[in-house]
Amino acid sequence: MVLTLILQIQESASEIMASGKGDEITLPIWDLVVKGGWIMAILGILSLITFYIFIERYIVITKASKEDKNFMNNIKNFIKEGKLDSAKALCANNNSPIGRMIEKGLSRIGKPLNDINAAIENVGKLEISRLEKNVAGLATIAGAAPMLGFLGTVIGMIRAFYDMSMAGNNIDIELLSRGIYQAMITTVGGLVVGITAYIFYNILVAKIEKVVYRLEITASEFMDVLNEPAS
Repeated sequence: MVLTLILQIQESASEIMASGKGDEITLPIWDLVVKGGWIMAILGILSLITFYIFIERYIVITKASKEDKNFMNNIKNFIKEGKLDSAKALCANNNSPIGRMIEKGLSRIGKPLNDINAAIENVGKLEISRLEKNVAGLATIAGAAPMLGFLGTVIGMIRAFYDMSMAGNNIDIELLSRGIYQAMITTVGGLVVGITAYIFYNILVAKIEKVVYRLEITASEFMDVLNEPAS
């Protein structure tokens, strides 16, 4: 039965090439997606979620990573001059994770340095947690999408063999192509969505790590300022 199907496919291909129509066969992308069945609808939703999370987080993280090179110098000068209110106002106007972290440290001045350091670290952790919002969803999609594609592959092959068994000796290529199309298309769709989500996830993680690095450096600079002996 399988041998007969292969021979029919070869004969059909030979007829197409012989008639000179091989170059005229086209299949629109949308038709391919439809042939993938309901799993392609789920993969489509996952792809929309992937792009939404990436674009939204990319904008937020990029905004948070902007750096004012004179910020810490101004904070240092205000602290030395005893202008804590001016320093806090500068932090509020900065409106960034670094600004909010330093503002918390300024509000703790006068308490033990360990308490100030702990307060700064807690704010830093909260800021990083905000930046990481929904980023884990990209990792989940990166792992789930290929598995959904594989599920579609299995369902498509089951459908193809079921149609083959129901057809008996009257095997029709068009009848079997539905299951085979679903098997192949869902595999490709799952891989495309999964790879895209994986790349986007790593891009965001790399940007967040840069922000973490800046927060750590700034916190260290702030604590160094507080540890400097009064002149």
